Amino acid sequence: MNFKLPKYCPPDFTKEPFISAPNVNTEKVTLEGTAPENYHATSIYPEYFKIDGEWILASESRMDSAVVIKENKTLEIKEFRNLHIGDTIVLGRRENTEDGILVYVDGFKSISTEEQSFAFRASRTRESSYSKDYDSLYELLKYEKENGYILWVLGPAVVFDHDSKKAMSDLIDNGYVHALFAGNALATHDLEGSVLRTALGQDIYTQHSVFNGHYNHIDIINKARRAGSIENFIKQQNIKDGVIYTCTKNNVPIVLAGSIRDDGPLPSVISDVYEAQNTMRPHCKKATTVICLATQLHTIATGNMTPTYKVEKNSIRPVYIYTVDISEFGVNKLKDRGSLEVTSIVTNVQDFLVNIANNLINK
Repeated sequence: MNFKLPKYCPPDFTKEPFISAPNVNTEKVTLEGTAPENYHATSIYPEYFKIDGEWILASESRMDSAVVIKENKTLEIKEFRNLHIGDTIVLGRRENTEDGILVYVDGFKSISTEEQSFAFRASRTRESSYSKDYDSLYELLKYEKENGYILWVLGPAVVFDHDSKKAMSDLIDNGYVHALFAGNALATHDLEGSVLRTALGQDIYTQHSVFNGHYNHIDIINKARRAGSIENFIKQQNIKDGVIYTCTKNNVPIVLAGSIRDDGPLPSVISDVYEAQNTMRPHCKKATTVICLATQLHTIATGNMTPTYKVEKNSIRPVYIYTVDISEFGVNKLKDRGSLEVTSIVTNVQDFLVNIANNLINK
């Protein structure tokens, strides 16, 4: 295996402007769930804060949150709704040491990298070549299977096709999935395919619509709700394949976050958005590779909760984020929301998954 994690190069705090930079300013929370004025909001990058003359890294972060200074100068990154009266909040909006704050974007950049001010085909489009991206991802996933935490974020298109549904299941069976995020639709149509061999009433292999097929997904939801849980439904229906079945069999955590448009929904779908976010958050903290397939809202939600780095013992490693969609607009949406460190691949997710499975499992 050729993959090696890049080395993190921290700032040299023995030099200027770090030495003469001031300590951070702080202020206490006086109203529950509300930060003081001029609060500092976090990004996806490593951030350092000067406290009592010492530059301290926030070891766990996420975008658009407040920095709370705890005892012993430890830092906690909190969503604004989780702020409590008495919390000590970091203030300041200048992020290049002037306010005792450094947002550090160069930690994993190679010193040999040369950037040009003008170049053709710099953006990621349907014309881009992805051969190197695929090869890099194969090696990354082999490494992460044993050394990391691979989080997949799936849209329902994954299970609309027999081959991609099987490819995803094979990846789960072979240890390349450590947690899975999705919505009601992915789980519903996966179970529909496992029981009735349709998704939204279309045969998952031939894509032919079956008679009264528009009832199929609602029937599945109704029966699953009657069973009381997805696990009971799987047993009652004697389901032996599919993404949800394979996750259940292998004890892979599944977080199903609900939507205002959901039918049903299935049991286990979390309808409260903040409860869903709180359930997703621990997996985002653990994630070292995130792969998002054809689901804009879940991709943005996950990307905004996932920093570009992870502190492991005394070292800092990058977090790899991939977004895959047939739409150029879809893959670029996460970047538009501030998660700039992401590899985008423009292709249909069925082909993507079959390629991944063929090269990791069936080769």
